[in-house]
Amino acid sequence: MYIMLKTRAIELLGGTVSEAAKQIGVTYQAVVKWPDVLPPRIADRVLAALARKHLSKSLLKSVDEAPAVPTPTPEPAKAAA
Repeated sequence: MYIMLKTRAIELLGGTVSEAAKQIGVTYQAVVKWPDVLPPRIADRVLAALARKHLSKSLLKSVDEAPAVPTPTPEPAKAAA
C-alpha cells in the first residue's frame, strides 16, 4: 500500500496549499483539513493531478476519443448429448 503524506502532496502539487487546491479542484479549506496521512481517495486525486500535469496529451485522451472496450460475446450453449 502506498502512503502519501499531506506535506509531500502539497509539495508535489506546487508547494502551497492554494496551488495544491487549484491543481486538484478543491477549496483551500479542503486541503487544510486533510489528515497528515492521506486516505487513498485523496492520494489518488493527487496522483491523477500529477499525471495530468506531466503526461503527454496523447496519453490523456478524453473518454469520447478513447477506443471502446469490446463487450465479450457469450459462447453459444452446447446441445445436450
